[in-house]
Amino acid sequence: MVFLLEDGNLIFTSAIVLMLMIALMEGLLTIIGFGLSQILDGLLPDIDVEAGISDVGHSNGLSRLLGWIRVGEVPALVILVLFLTIFGITGITLQMSIDALTGLLLPVWLATIPVLIVTMPCLRFFAGLLGRVALKDETEAISTSSFIGNIATITLGVASKGSPAEARFTDKFGTTHYTMVEPDNDNVHQQGDQVLLVEQVGSIFKVIESNNQHLNKAL
Repeated sequence: MVFLLEDGNLIFTSAIVLMLMIALMEGLLTIIGFGLSQILDGLLPDIDVEAGISDVGHSNGLSRLLGWIRVGEVPALVILVLFLTIFGITGITLQMSIDALTGLLLPVWLATIPVLIVTMPCLRFFAGLLGRVALKDETEAISTSSFIGNIATITLGVASKGSPAEARFTDKFGTTHYTMVEPDNDNVHQQGDQVLLVEQVGSIFKVIESNNQHLNKAL
């Protein structure tokens, strides 16, 4: 226990503790009918994520990183929990190995570098695995083509032409889906806006305003 509280381990131990706290809070909030994921989706855009995603058309590094670690394919909360778990376990494992060999711990700044190098590809792998297996293995399996016609809410980022953002919607089976969307026109959709999925292009869904005149005519 003392080993986990050493200065060189404190950041990794904190990551695991935070992950456990998130799991506990999610469980408690789910019982009362309000998941922590909803809170996280509302808070994430406030930490300069919008600026990064809105510049995706200009090869913004942050937007590329978000897409690379599967943001939009799986809920942001899942990615956060995976990151904290992998980062914490990898860091403590590294420090245990160094301690066994030298009797010393690496300075936290030095240990963090190789740990992040290992964590990021592992995060991408496990997020993709969960996206393919756990999060999409529903008894009422539906294809992504059936997403067309659903109304989604922008949850992360700002959607503009060439600049996708994350959106969430619930299908007719009650299953919540997260996907990346961008406007089918020159409009810009902010966090909280409701949009209609009208076309799938690769992994991106084109959207229009949910009160678009074309939609009104169709109705």
